[in-house]
Amino acid sequence: MRDAPISLPEPLALYVHWPFCASKCPYCDFNSHVRERVDVARFGAALRRELEYEAARIATAAPGGNAGRRRLGSIFFGGGTPSLMPPEVVEGVIADATRLFEPVPDLEITLEANPTSVEIGRLRDFRAAGVNRASLGVQSLEAEALSFLGRRHDVAQAVAALEAAREIFPRLSFDLIYARPEQQESAWRAELRRALSLAADHLSLYQLTIEPGTRFATEHARGAFALPEDDAAAALYTATAEEAGHFGLLPYEVSNYARPGAESRHNLAYWRYADYIGIGAGAHQRLTLREGLVAFRRHRGPEEWLARVEATGHAVTATETLSSTDRAREALLMGLRLSEGVDPARIEARTGLTLAEALEPEMLEACLAEDYLVWTPEGRLAATTEGRLRLDLMLPALLR
Repeated sequence: MRDAPISLPEPLALYVHWPFCASKCPYCDFNSHVRERVDVARFGAALRRELEYEAARIATAAPGGNAGRRRLGSIFFGGGTPSLMPPEVVEGVIADATRLFEPVPDLEITLEANPTSVEIGRLRDFRAAGVNRASLGVQSLEAEALSFLGRRHDVAQAVAALEAAREIFPRLSFDLIYARPEQQESAWRAELRRALSLAADHLSLYQLTIEPGTRFATEHARGAFALPEDDAAAALYTATAEEAGHFGLLPYEVSNYARPGAESRHNLAYWRYADYIGIGAGAHQRLTLREGLVAFRRHRGPEEWLARVEATGHAVTATETLSSTDRAREALLMGLRLSEGVDPARIEARTGLTLAEALEPEMLEACLAEDYLVWTPEGRLAATTEGRLRLDLMLPALLR
């Protein structure tokens, strides 16, 4: 087993985490927090300081004598609810990022927003700040479902947000949640058609699951509601691809559909196992440094994160230089989610292992025989439609 050096990869992706929400959704286990007051000036300044720290780290610790400014391919403001950030904070982070790194000519800058009236009113200001792609947390276009999911917007606000964002931003994505209690396929198809007719560039799809520590976990445990059985959920998933296809959206990843060219470049960086920076409370990152590919994790608590950044310039609480085996597992776990699959040459360049060394040969042959995996004409290993439905079960057995 070898730990080969990693060549400096393509442009960086930058993730910026804003951990605050107006309320906590009952299904959400993300690092999000409700606060009566937030000192936005201090938190905004801390984000920028942590970004400066990471830029200095990269400039002095790049491998192979490649010190200096790295190229930057995307910025993603996530959360939490980053549309609660003042637009001037967003503008400041963008200005610093494009000063500290070398932005590609078509730099993608995404901001997540919820369809409440307050946040809709800020969309033009975010566009003026430099955001060129909006991602709207619609989640549903059914009133009963929005109430069940604990969303703060109604159907009319969701439609208004989609229409406004379509006018303001050159690129637009929206989220929907499926496999809700008693959800019927016919109603889901109608809901999809309505949403896609308003915004048919990019759809992110999330199956409702019960996450430990959430309000839904408590309610589900006491029998307050039941989720659809696996076969019913799979039928809803299949229906999504069919309806999205009518609007020209293709399933380029297990849970994401886009018109060709409208794929999320930021998320593709994760799935293709490129380097990325993550700043803000609880953010993770993977960076190629002299010692290899290093994983970083930051303090999750917003107030403690803020105190650490103000004291030392960062709030990293754990680092780990990943072995070839760790890198291969991560690269394959992410890459096999993509319809394009994984390129064996890229896997070897990024991890130091060949596909044969990273995969269990008998399991690989079985998955190929069952048509869950295929070799594409371009020589990539990819999951089929049936295989993508079984990835969560298949991957643990497939990876060494």
